[in-house]
Amino acid sequence: MTKHYDLLILGGGSGGIATANRAARYGARCALIERGPLGGACVNVGCVPKKLLWNAAHLRHCAQLALDYGFAPLLGNFDWATHKRARDTYIAKLNGRYETGLADNGVTLVRGHGRFVDGRTIEVAGGRYQADHIVLATGSRPVVPDVPGASWGLTSDGFFALAKRPRRVAIVGAGYIAVELACALRQLGSDVSLVMRGAHLLAAFDPMLREGLTDAMANAGINLLPNRSVAGLQNDASGLTLLYGDGEVLCGLDAVVWAVGRHPNTDVLGLDKAGLTPGPGGIVETDLYQNTAVPGVYAIGDLTGRAALTPVAIAAGRRLADRLFGGQPDRHLDYDLIPTVVFSHPPIGSVGLTEPEARDRHGQDAVKIYRTRFAPMSQAFSADPRRTAMKLVTIGRDERVVGLHMIGEAADEMLQGFAVALRMGATKQDLDDTLAIHPTSAEELVTMR
Repeated sequence: MTKHYDLLILGGGSGGIATANRAARYGARCALIERGPLGGACVNVGCVPKKLLWNAAHLRHCAQLALDYGFAPLLGNFDWATHKRARDTYIAKLNGRYETGLADNGVTLVRGHGRFVDGRTIEVAGGRYQADHIVLATGSRPVVPDVPGASWGLTSDGFFALAKRPRRVAIVGAGYIAVELACALRQLGSDVSLVMRGAHLLAAFDPMLREGLTDAMANAGINLLPNRSVAGLQNDASGLTLLYGDGEVLCGLDAVVWAVGRHPNTDVLGLDKAGLTPGPGGIVETDLYQNTAVPGVYAIGDLTGRAALTPVAIAAGRRLADRLFGGQPDRHLDYDLIPTVVFSHPPIGSVGLTEPEARDRHGQDAVKIYRTRFAPMSQAFSADPRRTAMKLVTIGRDERVVGLHMIGEAADEMLQGFAVALRMGATKQDLDDTLAIHPTSAEELVTMR
């Protein structure tokens, strides 16, 4: 017998859960289909365990700073196994909270893998479910390079299952995941090499941020290896050996982590049965209202190829539920001015246009840049402080702020409020007219000259 709902959601990650809960609160009869742990990549093998590891590495850095303030040594060796047990327990609690939240809102949780039978019907473990509206929220998975021996390496998924800290590790990649894992592992005592296919890390970010993080990682002792083409991976008694296309090798490794991108989870959904054809790279293309080419079928999150960030998937899903069931026909997510943070050491915060993007879009003469660079006061006694750098990108006569970029202590926490200001159209004068909170790093953003 086929069960009918108002809304079916394929995928129990943050976006899918947010969509289901919002729609259910409007009175929609909802079912969510998920075969794995609730919370998706973010909660289980992404944002949450990553930030917990970042916290551990940050505590090590604070303990080092404490010596400069007159404290005796505060920390011993980092116990990876203890951290992993605590992290796994915390994540299991989150999984349980998600399940409880769905139940409290009357959402039916269907366990298993869902595939389209037709444009309105999903099959799960022999059962069939129909709905007036179907949302695809299946996320993405790490890419494993097609090279000999690639299976000896780990993806970011497998990384968090490691039972002990790798002594010597190579991370292949140059994006968010690569630099975040590299920085945390180095801070916790690992010998880290970052192997990059191109010349730069974080290619899509403002040059100031790329350059600042490159310097910080090099100063921390991370071995930066640009312009390397990986040809394979070998495993023998001496450990793992990474092979490059030019014949060079990196040997004696305990672990190799592939952080070379992610692929949308669309190839196992039977999209053809619904009349959908994936776009470039396997993405499901949508308009600004999350509509696919098939009426009544929608997509949110990573598999749309837009801003692969958890808050983006959540916001898109909630707005979609508002539109479908909340009587808000024009509700949709504005994909401009999305704030983002890289939890590197030091962290990066960025919102809006980079300097090159602003000059390309608005013209060289329309753009004015403000910059500052300083040592935060917390590191006043350090012989080698981690410096903070900030940049404002403004356009036009009124110097409207269209980009704000910073790298340094607490950049991750400072960004949120300034992102609100940019969305409201803040000008440089608005920032200048805001009283500074002294002494803080944040005050530099309203005192820049």
